[in-house]
Amino acid sequence: MTAETFDWPVLDRYDVAHSLRVALPLGGIGTGTVSLGGRGDLRDWEVVNRPAKGFAPRWSFFALRTAPAGSDDPRAVVARALEGPIDLVLYEGGHGSGVPNHGLPRFRRSEFLAAYPFGQVLLEDPDVPAEVRVQAFNPLVPTDAEASGLPVAVLRYVVTNTAGHPLEVSVAGSVSNFVGTDGSEGVAKDNHNAVRQEDFGTGVLLTSDGVQRDAEQWGSLALVALGEDDVTTRTAWADHSWGGELLDFWDDFTADGRLEERASGTDTPTASVAATRTLAPGETHTFTFLLGWHFPNRRNWDRTETVGNYYTTKYADAWQVVADTVPALDQLERRTRTFVEDVVGSDLPHVVKEAALANLSTLRTQTCFRTADGRFFGWEGCSDDVGCCAGSCTHVWNYEQATPFLFGALATSLREVELGHATGADGRMPFRIPLPLERAQTDPGPAAADGQMGCLVKLYREWRMSGDDDLLRSLWPAAKRALAFAWIPGGWDADRDGVMEGSQHNTMDVEYFGPNPEVGVWYLAALRACEEMATYLDDGDFAATCADLFARGSTWLDEHLFNGEYYRHEIRPPGSEDAIAPGLRLKGIGARDLVNPELQIGDGCLADQLVGQELAHLYGLGDLLDPAHVRTTFESILRHNRRDTMAGHFNPMRSYTLGDEAGLVVASYPRGNRPERPFPYFDEVWSGLEYTAAVGMICVGMAEEGVRVIETTRGRYDGRRRNPFDEAECGHHYVRAMASWGAVPALTGFGYDGVRRVLTFAAADEVATDTTRWFWSNGWAWGTVEQTPAAAGAGVDVRLDVREGTLRVRELTLTGLGSADLGERTLGPGDQVRVRVPAA
Repeated sequence: MTAETFDWPVLDRYDVAHSLRVALPLGGIGTGTVSLGGRGDLRDWEVVNRPAKGFAPRWSFFALRTAPAGSDDPRAVVARALEGPIDLVLYEGGHGSGVPNHGLPRFRRSEFLAAYPFGQVLLEDPDVPAEVRVQAFNPLVPTDAEASGLPVAVLRYVVTNTAGHPLEVSVAGSVSNFVGTDGSEGVAKDNHNAVRQEDFGTGVLLTSDGVQRDAEQWGSLALVALGEDDVTTRTAWADHSWGGELLDFWDDFTADGRLEERASGTDTPTASVAATRTLAPGETHTFTFLLGWHFPNRRNWDRTETVGNYYTTKYADAWQVVADTVPALDQLERRTRTFVEDVVGSDLPHVVKEAALANLSTLRTQTCFRTADGRFFGWEGCSDDVGCCAGSCTHVWNYEQATPFLFGALATSLREVELGHATGADGRMPFRIPLPLERAQTDPGPAAADGQMGCLVKLYREWRMSGDDDLLRSLWPAAKRALAFAWIPGGWDADRDGVMEGSQHNTMDVEYFGPNPEVGVWYLAALRACEEMATYLDDGDFAATCADLFARGSTWLDEHLFNGEYYRHEIRPPGSEDAIAPGLRLKGIGARDLVNPELQIGDGCLADQLVGQELAHLYGLGDLLDPAHVRTTFESILRHNRRDTMAGHFNPMRSYTLGDEAGLVVASYPRGNRPERPFPYFDEVWSGLEYTAAVGMICVGMAEEGVRVIETTRGRYDGRRRNPFDEAECGHHYVRAMASWGAVPALTGFGYDGVRRVLTFAAADEVATDTTRWFWSNGWAWGTVEQTPAAAGAGVDVRLDVREGTLRVRELTLTGLGSADLGERTLGPGDQVRVRVPAA
């Protein structure tokens, strides 16, 4: 098969044996998606305000027809669904294969190429006188949530005539009008399709007159063929029985490659659009289709009130989505291609780039959404047909690194919601944010210790990477209250010694009692962050309090929790509910016995016990604990938590690894003194925690070990066993897996202090003689940096390019080498800086 990539970067290839599970989400941030399947099919139509795994309209496929130009011989016609072969495991079913459109002829060979958000499928068949490449994407441009939030799938069918004579080629797309249903609920009623023709193309708009306009499932779709090809349409298929509607369509299409109209009385009429063109021998032509959608009535978490969709406020219907996208499409593709090429072309390990890009897809799925006012929210993940674990859960969103480094405005939106709307007068922040937001004050949920502390660290991050003093000043009063909430009677650190001993609800869905590393280090990170913010705001007394608590807490954890290998949990039973402040327990899922509490860590070695330290390193907050102890802990996590095979591994809960797969278990008990009932997930394997541990290792000089952990994780997402674009934990497309992006700044040493206007990178390998090239992004600007050793050890020549956004900078530092004064500069798109950083 040809290796030509038609100007799209390629990072990974999945042959036909490893394409079974591949499903690349196509859609914008907050819009939902339809996925390009590994064989070229469209699957998982999740565009109607909820997850819909396995759902596809009854007739949704693209097909190819070829015939010698001018020939009337039906025997010369070749027609295929534009899909590769069906995997053998999908052949069997009680009534035959259950694969949609299983009876259509299809190409014999296929290969899937990917560099998210670009997906390509190479199709080849010796009986087809053409080679076909399916190309699909949705724009993805760092720092530009608008350009990255379009409710559209761009579908291209690149056809090359391999015959020795002119070939008439037709490509037809079909989709049934399912407005009124979301794959689980709702009923289509009085739906209809209408042909539209404009200068940019011809297509069909799918709407409904019978579905209530305030229903979640009400909206519209559009399927449009772009360009000047000969386009014909159908607004309906024939109302035949016993498969007759498909037979009629296939006969009509294969007869001459053009479509004739049919009448239908069904509530779900199928729309079809066919484009035809004659190709000379060897000629290549691209048939481009746009699939747009518009479903405005998103409901809140419990589906009791409508909160709307931001993307639908910009368009009247799906046709306008397409009409507004077309003029900017070339530029959007160029910007997206530049981003992906810069990442793929970075001198980083292949698997790091793969994990970072592939998990960006989560931002586009039904895990994430933007309400009509533009605010950004997210579930933890998606079950097959409903969102899983509501409320932009603070203790899960703590881990992900993609949003802040690529879309700073969306990360800031989360901080404004958590601190500006959800944090009460007493400093209590519900770890699941209600919708509408007013509910956060009238009926606040319980607080999570790790979630609340993490939000303070993230406020520091958003402030420093943006340099936005107004953001800090507006949210600082709530941040102070949120930290001081730890000190209330019966609270997390009621005795104010820098150590959390109280009832600590956390990401393991239970409460820990007594000092432990996971929450304790989050607390240390929050204290350091608040010290820095308070100092900047001349809040000297509060800064001094934070510094004192940090110093005492750090010393105590090192002296009392470090056991020579890792940090352990010292269980301190509260004894009774009276010892626990209100709002610190989630009833019904934690320990029942407060005298001898179950569901604790105890002497376990947690994979993510140093997550607070990892983020402190990434954000420039420095060492929270003894660096020697930290490195030893990471070495112990590798030694004790890694399983080279799961064949002999017992796990009483969910399995995300099986058989001979390897991974890091959430917790190990190397000393044999496991509690009778540890916290519930201790024997599971979570990719998000593996990435967290890996990035932490990289930050302390264990880059080789960290990359190996990432390799192990991504090896399980090989396209056959699991979808490379769907890392599950508590649901598909789980937010925590976006921790994978953290390996990019960790390996490049990237940091940006927008307050001091200092840009930092690691110095490239001292023994390197060639140029080292990296991608960088702070959420508000992005580009590349190149380092080339100067002659005779005179330092390093640095070239900094800004692709998009605005970057204010006065100093560039190469850690371990030195700094260069850049003067006061504001860099914008296309700007470049060349400077030499002299050797120290």
